[in-house]
Amino acid sequence: MDVSHAVAARRSVRGFRADPVAPALIERLALAAARAPSGGNLQPWHIDIVAGEAMARLKAIMSAKLDAGGLEAAQYDIYPRALAGAYKDRRFQVGMALYGAMGIERSDTAARQREFRRNFEFFGAPAAIFCTVDRMMGPPQWSDLGMYLQSFMLLAVEAGLATCAQECWAVYPETVDAFLGTPPERMLFCGMAIGYEDPDAAANRLRTIRADGTEWLRQVE
Repeated sequence: MDVSHAVAARRSVRGFRADPVAPALIERLALAAARAPSGGNLQPWHIDIVAGEAMARLKAIMSAKLDAGGLEAAQYDIYPRALAGAYKDRRFQVGMALYGAMGIERSDTAARQREFRRNFEFFGAPAAIFCTVDRMMGPPQWSDLGMYLQSFMLLAVEAGLATCAQECWAVYPETVDAFLGTPPERMLFCGMAIGYEDPDAAANRLRTIRADGTEWLRQVE
């Protein structure tokens, strides 16, 4: 598989088969992804792999947490608070497309809440990783996290795996930190579901579109 094919094939999968993924394979991908660019070679990412019994424990914790209701205070803004214009439109459009693929009407609050819960079940994936970062790090190092995670996801495509990066976990930082034993000097960035795609899952019918290059690309003369 060449890089161009992996980039085109990678997408957020929201329905996985139950087939287990060998922890050794995930560890191999995590180590290989560490060749991602990093300014000053800081390598600011910290990765926790969750699978098997640990995954079952976390899902049980989250089920109880969701039943109790309420969110925790996110430690960063997942989206800009004043999101507007084309950026806001794109976010709205992808949300509508996702629920549309699953046949869920915008007015069906109960169905939308059920789908929200599935985030915290990793959409049925048997494994996941969590990415944390030292609180001293700034925007340049957070961009390094993105390059690391993209490298991991492309390597996963090559290995026949599907992934879904999940910033939704940022709204439960206290729960995740307690579960992982994250030291106080680090904060949670995101989780990522990892497994084998279920081609029959309705959510996986979605193919997001990308903005035309005329909106964001130009040649400087």
